[in-house]
Amino acid sequence: MTKMADSSVDVIEGCRLPVLRKNQENEDEWPLAEILSVKEVPGRKLYYVHYIDFNKRLDEWVTPERLDMKKLQFPKKEAKTPTKNGLPGSRPSSPEREVVRAAGTGPQHPPSRPPQPQAQQKSLPTKTSIPDFQVLQQQVQRKSLDLNLQTATAPSRGKTLPTPKRKAESVSLATQVSPATPVPSLPGSAEASQVSVYPANGTARRPMPNQPGRKRKQPPNCGGTDEIIKVFQYNSPRCANVYLPPGEDSQDSSDGIPSAPRMTGSLVSDRSHDDIVTRMKNIDCIELGRHRLKPWYFSPYPQELTTLPILYLCEFCLKYLKSLKCLQRHLTKCNLRHPPGNEIYRKGTISFFEIDGRKNKTYSQNLCLLAKCFLDHKTLYYDTDPFLFYVMTEYDSKGFHIVGYFSKEKESTEDYNVACILTLPPYQRRGYGKLLIEFSYELSKVEGKTGTPEKPLSDLGLLSYRSYWSQTILEILMDLKPDNGERPQITINEISEITSVKKEDVISTLQYLNLINYYKGQYILTLSEDIVEGHERAMQKRHLPIDPKCLHFTPKDWSKRGKW
Repeated sequence: MTKMADSSVDVIEGCRLPVLRKNQENEDEWPLAEILSVKEVPGRKLYYVHYIDFNKRLDEWVTPERLDMKKLQFPKKEAKTPTKNGLPGSRPSSPEREVVRAAGTGPQHPPSRPPQPQAQQKSLPTKTSIPDFQVLQQQVQRKSLDLNLQTATAPSRGKTLPTPKRKAESVSLATQVSPATPVPSLPGSAEASQVSVYPANGTARRPMPNQPGRKRKQPPNCGGTDEIIKVFQYNSPRCANVYLPPGEDSQDSSDGIPSAPRMTGSLVSDRSHDDIVTRMKNIDCIELGRHRLKPWYFSPYPQELTTLPILYLCEFCLKYLKSLKCLQRHLTKCNLRHPPGNEIYRKGTISFFEIDGRKNKTYSQNLCLLAKCFLDHKTLYYDTDPFLFYVMTEYDSKGFHIVGYFSKEKESTEDYNVACILTLPPYQRRGYGKLLIEFSYELSKVEGKTGTPEKPLSDLGLLSYRSYWSQTILEILMDLKPDNGERPQITINEISEITSVKKEDVISTLQYLNLINYYKGQYILTLSEDIVEGHERAMQKRHLPIDPKCLHFTPKDWSKRGKW
């Protein structure tokens, strides 16, 4: 039963209350939502709501009838007194609280110490007014020292620290992992102990946390990414449980600490646009060729176009126009029937075009504006000079129609081979996303590099990359064949070189698939029947692989080209 809104209560921006919406099963639900904006249309009000803990693409305008006014929460007032750190609700640092507590009165003092005079309570603590200031200062320094010691010894828990002589030789899998891909902390050593991979009838056991009071046998040191991985075939392996420290499910930091803002790339942090305007969709509908798209996020199109019911785009040059008549006149003048730039790949109806962001600035900017409608984290709109754009198209009798694209920096100091990647909504769930990812790694193979996408990935991008990494790595492990009667061997570095996938992504994928186990004093990779069958089913659906023979691409050394 629909809950009616109470007209006597004025709902303002910042209020929170349950809002009626349909879930995936087309059932009514009342999730908590925040009012971002209010507007009046003839006869009634409309409220733009953001559903708490839901993706912003689900934000929408709702009518008052969908609001549950009985549970209305008004926004809290901002703190009037500024704090020392400049953040509302923040507390002073621990040393300052200790000193102020020593100078206070009443319960702040131990019972044995008499209260201080009223005049001393208001004075700031100094070394002369507080007799035990030096003691407190030493305690603070001791706490800092303890924290430093814990931080220094935390990675080496469960194993002995390498001596300075062996430090250069000791390489741990955990130390080679980027903050974006947390993986198990595996001990490192120069000794080459074997890591086994074998198909098994049973599934691998889940990692078990250490129990209090229970001592575990210290495992021998395992090698780094150069360690040989042998393939054993056991019918019913008996794997010992191993505790693998769980990592934060974050693309930014493995220890939960926010990473520093990016100064380069398409995801460079720009807090100046983090306001209420950019949190709201400003375009209602986009007509692109034979498709009409509903944008998911804000995009900085000109203000005068945001009031239009439909924004029209030329599907070949991506120029935006305000009416269908303007689009028809434009099509009589536009000579493009494909994206500008060089066609570097064609197989069947699929083509890829390489576009220089400096030479084709207008097209690149229009492409970024379109992509921002479906990418929440994207901040690159106009400075396209340092980027290359690879646009995937589908060909028919009318021309080459854009399906998706990815961009990459001409010079990346962090081995990024993708800056932004997008498959347009009409072409999603058809395998084009993985095709874009596979093509980006094919370019890395030609360049002789390993690559990784820029972080953070969107939710859909993360799913696509995890799926591609899993299929690619499992395909290599399952295709290993014995050599001279011995079990096949491979290293993580070799997997990285074959696939051009960065080592950190290889290791994180093995952890994501739960393949890493501890068995008879060594780390092993266990392929269960479920994983094998799931991989075979996925490979049967993968009907659009990239053919390297159809790629005509010559990498350029942008470091020798001055300003690109």
